[in-house]
Amino acid sequence: MKRSQFVKGMIVFFAVGPSLESIARAAYAKSADSTKAGGAGTDPADMGLGDYDPSEHYYGMGIEIDKCIGCNRCVEACKAENGVPQDPYHFRTWVERYSILANGETEVECISTKTGPPQEEPPPEKRDVVRSFFVPKLCNHCADSPCVQVCPVGATFVSPDGVVLIDKDYCLGCRYCIQACPYGARFLNPRTKTADKCTFCYHRIVKGLQPACVEVCPTQARVFGDLKSRASRLVRLERMSKLSVLKPDLNTRPKVYYSQLDGEVR
Repeated sequence: MKRSQFVKGMIVFFAVGPSLESIARAAYAKSADSTKAGGAGTDPADMGLGDYDPSEHYYGMGIEIDKCIGCNRCVEACKAENGVPQDPYHFRTWVERYSILANGETEVECISTKTGPPQEEPPPEKRDVVRSFFVPKLCNHCADSPCVQVCPVGATFVSPDGVVLIDKDYCLGCRYCIQACPYGARFLNPRTKTADKCTFCYHRIVKGLQPACVEVCPTQARVFGDLKSRASRLVRLERMSKLSVLKPDLNTRPKVYYSQLDGEVR
């Protein structure tokens, strides 16, 4: 296909395509597909959405680093809830362990990935580890998302309630968004052959429930909430703590905030 024909087709697509609001409604209706545990249907009425209005909400997540114990329950719950492949290569959320050594170096290990034979390494006391901590990571649901900007067909978009979603009916599996994400939060789902990532468990939050990772966290290290609600726990955390975001120099305006974030985290 010639470039001019492709561009013309894109113009027609966006001119006659559905509005952002209608795409968002279709996306969250489809986000709980029949393969998910529980077998939720794709009809919004069946999902109990009622009169939910995305424009009345603006979601974000806070993570309290000092509370995370690296148990990986959030990772397991996310996979079970969202039908993520049960292998050590695909995640919607994962946990990294940072070890600060006495010589100033920083070691980073993804404890959610268990591949290959166990590696022999000196115990912590032999490696002069000054301190270590865990950092959960996921899609940052950026307000200025690079993934949205590069998608050639508009399959990736930001819903009115601030959640970055993927319409799998539009997705071509071209991987542009995967390459553009500066946080490494996207992957190509081997089952659907489309881009996949964290959606804040959209099929749950539109019904007033918490994301699966938040619900199972034993130390409440993850805080999910509506940034438009003054009663939200996330808003209270924002008022009482100094919050930071990953890679602030990129100006993507993430909506995943970290408290007690060490400068070594990248």
